[in-house]
Amino acid sequence: MTQYLISFEDGAMDITEEELPQVADDAHAVVQEAKDAGVLVFTGGLDYRQKHALVDTDGLITDGPYPESKELIGGLFVVDVPTFDDALKWAAKVAVACRCAQDVREFFPFRRTDI
Repeated sequence: MTQYLISFEDGAMDITEEELPQVADDAHAVVQEAKDAGVLVFTGGLDYRQKHALVDTDGLITDGPYPESKELIGGLFVVDVPTFDDALKWAAKVAVACRCAQDVREFFPFRRTDI
């Protein structure tokens, strides 16, 4: 099978404090469904209010926050499914639960066997 990253940008979840408990319940239900289906690899959200940094190719470390023009991942959901269409079906479930659009990308195949 193939692994796919389903993600959304930081700030894409435009919800109120009142909506948050229902959104959390709905998101956890999708996670549980993916676990039960045996397709979940990893999921999580990122909080850029916490400590974070950018490490450049020359080793230079820059503490966040990042420039406004940089797109940041707000949440991610990795599934291992047979086809891109299957990944899109999971992305649709995540989009409904999280109340925001999802980006779907295929991971490069991992071929090293010595790790």
